[in-house]
Amino acid sequence: MKFLASILAAAALLVACNSKKVADDNKLRTGDLIFIGIPASYTLDSTSIADAISDATGNDTLNLIHVAIAEVEADTTWIIDATIKYNTDRHPLDSMLQQFKLRGGVDPTYIVKRLPDSCDVNAAIERAKTFCGQPYDMAFTADNGAMYCSELVQNSFLDSKGNRLFQSQPMNFKNKDGEFPTYWVQLFELLGSPIPQDMPGTNPQDMSTSPLLRTVNVDIL
Repeated sequence: MKFLASILAAAALLVACNSKKVADDNKLRTGDLIFIGIPASYTLDSTSIADAISDATGNDTLNLIHVAIAEVEADTTWIIDATIKYNTDRHPLDSMLQQFKLRGGVDPTYIVKRLPDSCDVNAAIERAKTFCGQPYDMAFTADNGAMYCSELVQNSFLDSKGNRLFQSQPMNFKNKDGEFPTYWVQLFELLGSPIPQDMPGTNPQDMSTSPLLRTVNVDIL
């Protein structure tokens, strides 16, 4: 009887733990990464950065154009991210939701991904805050005193030895036809520098596939 009681107690504990995990997965947590996607069929302005990023992802269904870091406090959910509008900044979640509205007030797709509990997300948040105030990195160049969205995430999330959790990949600015969208051509002509095709960098689409991340069922709208 004691053995049976132990088995039942262990089973009850397992059910309770699994129930808590499911409940936690339904709530946004500090350190969660919020990826913003638009359908591949959605037509943007050919001179916009969102359109240029979407073209370069080459995804047939959903193009992830942005990633932001969540910080959850008692009564407010904050977002730390890098955008042309706010530069590198910490602001309420609602401001991001409004910023990324599509035509007609339609919401894009929001995908929330979470790192393992072993990762020190609080340290990552504090590190991300140190970059606030830096301009948006229009040149997509490392260590230039400016940040673009996935670059901010990469530089904020480090392991205990100071190594980046998200590795760099060769950057792609070309569309499916192997051509540079108008936005990139005009931007880098204005900057007076070549388009950094194949240079090391990051992007939301690649970052979202990291084996470190798991998708959680959080509705942030």
